[in-house]
Amino acid sequence: MPGSTLDMAALEEAVENFESFCATCLKVKNKKGDLVPFLWNRAQRHINAALEAQRAQMGYVRALLLKGRQQGGSTLIGARYYHRTSTQPGRSAFIVAHEDKATNNLFEMVKRYHTHNPLAPSTRNSNAKELIFGGIDAGYKLATAGTDDVGRSNTAQLLHGSEFAFWNNAALHLAGIGNTIAKAEGTEIIFESTANGIGNQFHLMWQMAESGQGDYIAIFVPWYWQDEYTDTPPADWEPSPADVEYQQAYGLDLGQMAWRHAKLLEYGPGYEWLFDQEYPACAALAFRSATSNPLISPSHVMAAVNNVMFRELQGPLLIGCDPAGEGDDRTAIVFRQGRTVFRVEYHSKLDTMQIAGKLAAYYRDMEVDGLFVDKLGLGAGVYDRLVELQIPVIGVGAGSKATNSERYENKRAEMWWLMAEWLADAPTRLPNDSALIADLSTFQPETSSNGRRQLESKQKLKRRGIRSPDGADALALTFSEPVMSRYHQQGFNPERYSAPTSAGY
Repeated sequence: MPGSTLDMAALEEAVENFESFCATCLKVKNKKGDLVPFLWNRAQRHINAALEAQRAQMGYVRALLLKGRQQGGSTLIGARYYHRTSTQPGRSAFIVAHEDKATNNLFEMVKRYHTHNPLAPSTRNSNAKELIFGGIDAGYKLATAGTDDVGRSNTAQLLHGSEFAFWNNAALHLAGIGNTIAKAEGTEIIFESTANGIGNQFHLMWQMAESGQGDYIAIFVPWYWQDEYTDTPPADWEPSPADVEYQQAYGLDLGQMAWRHAKLLEYGPGYEWLFDQEYPACAALAFRSATSNPLISPSHVMAAVNNVMFRELQGPLLIGCDPAGEGDDRTAIVFRQGRTVFRVEYHSKLDTMQIAGKLAAYYRDMEVDGLFVDKLGLGAGVYDRLVELQIPVIGVGAGSKATNSERYENKRAEMWWLMAEWLADAPTRLPNDSALIADLSTFQPETSSNGRRQLESKQKLKRRGIRSPDGADALALTFSEPVMSRYHQQGFNPERYSAPTSAGY
């Protein structure tokens, strides 16, 4: 109990082994309301491993956690910070949630840890806003993201930001939090949330983290990792074709599908999109609104990511490159052969000559059948340099006339529609690259005034708060025109070509 004499051997073990500390020292309430030892589930183990990997690499933690309802993310983060503050002198944690009730619930969870911890340090001060451990000068403070100056008057090393997607004035709060938590060794900032549409601060930061830009890492937890999210299928229920597609994409059993079916019935007709936001199977599904209508189904994308059928690649070896300059976009290079995309690379701040040099080396070393480059903007210089090097590059103008101009408004629409049909015509295979996965489900289809298929503009994407889909644009280029295989009729082993250190996965 708090204030009792510490067993130093037990304390030493607790400091060294966080999971053991949770199991032996902390209590949580289960869904029946009973106090039980805190034993980690699959989601919590995954979250902690990702946090520890970043801490080992960077010395500090900056993380965004996207998850479904009641998967234990807040419980783990609360325990992680209680472990630090109760065992390490001078550690201070700060809790911020989107509303008073949520903040208080998180704080009550921490106080429950403290009350039932047999190794708890003595308490100097405990009230509605703070929990201070006197002997080691450490503890907790809390606030609600409802004022303009959250965090500005506090100093801490650890911050737990809960339901970040629902914060008002989130960008302003971030500035204050930057003053609260220094970028120093041992500090941590973790923002966890369910999704809340697109274009908000959480969504914008998630896109940056997902594409490998900035300090924050993106951690995603799918709903179906929860063992309790299963149900007995109704006797009169038969999964629809869309249900079967979803089930196969994520490898679910009938009990999990029955649980999902029951949830969809709770939401009611027209609100099926809400399940994907509250209980996402992949990040691309989470960031949706009621009007979302992606050209490429996230389920088709994840079916390709989860496919492990292929052992040898067949067909022409193609490279697509979407060059980028000095802005936020990155140069993306995608390698596809037949039904398989086997590599994705992202490069920042490469000039025309550097991009052309990489592509020329790949063309020669890998015996590429087709090299496609977007020749608009910076790509024009890349294309011209490759021509100068006598590399048979295929320059593609996204706004140029489609091959099938009666059906598609322009070449960009044609490439994306063909890519969508390729993914729908399973089996295909994609690498588990979070940025590419998200990119593929960005565009919504439109119809031009003359009845042709077209895509929404990138200006519309920007207004919806969605970054340019660099990786997917590079992959789409490989569908701009058919290419005969000259070198790889007998199969191709990509493992004999080492991936650069800048590869995206």
